[in-house]
Amino acid sequence: MKLNNKFIYPPSTRSLVDGSRHYDVGDEKLPSVTTILSATQSEEKKQSLQRWIKREGKERAEGIRDLAANRGTIMHRVLEGYLTGQGHADLSDLGNQAGVMAGIVFKEGLKPYLEEYWGTELTVYYPGLYAGATDLAGVYNGRESIIDFKQSNKPKKREWIEDYFLQLAAYATAHNWVYNTQIDQGVVLMCTKDNYFQKFEVQGQEFQKYMWEWLRRVDAYYKAQNG
Repeated sequence: MKLNNKFIYPPSTRSLVDGSRHYDVGDEKLPSVTTILSATQSEEKKQSLQRWIKREGKERAEGIRDLAANRGTIMHRVLEGYLTGQGHADLSDLGNQAGVMAGIVFKEGLKPYLEEYWGTELTVYYPGLYAGATDLAGVYNGRESIIDFKQSNKPKKREWIEDYFLQLAAYATAHNWVYNTQIDQGVVLMCTKDNYFQKFEVQGQEFQKYMWEWLRRVDAYYKAQNG
């Protein structure tokens, strides 16, 4: 795998607008991909989340969420270090756990398939509509792709992670628009805290369907915002 700096990605800063994450890109303040997904999620999903919080208790649920987020942040940093050759070490117990997970993702999900990458932790945006940060973009197993790294407390079924596919579709749609690429594949590389690796790929016509669904969600978001 090699770095190909063929695209210039914009700098950005994150800010909160009415409690929702936005990206400042150039002169625009754009809602994040996750903000739009959260605002347009189905009632069924909202109720499922509320049932989980009620079952676990609010304090415990927040603790589970925060621990997972911290573990995921460290795992991402270690993976970025693998790709850039700069390395990253965190000697805390959580850091050691995340480091092992990152090593598994790199060995099983990246090294055999990633032919070239265009950058890591990339800000991508669709002018006037939205912005986000994807972990990796490049050529994966022969196809222009968006790749995201995920950690999980337990293994996932494919039908549980449609929001991940929508995220990938959002990043790909923006990248294709701004850079005239032909990204038609999204890849989720996931490892559980117990070191179980999973790879999910969505491509071709299925990926196009997620792109259309994502644009429908963007439209719904702005209709709600404009009253």
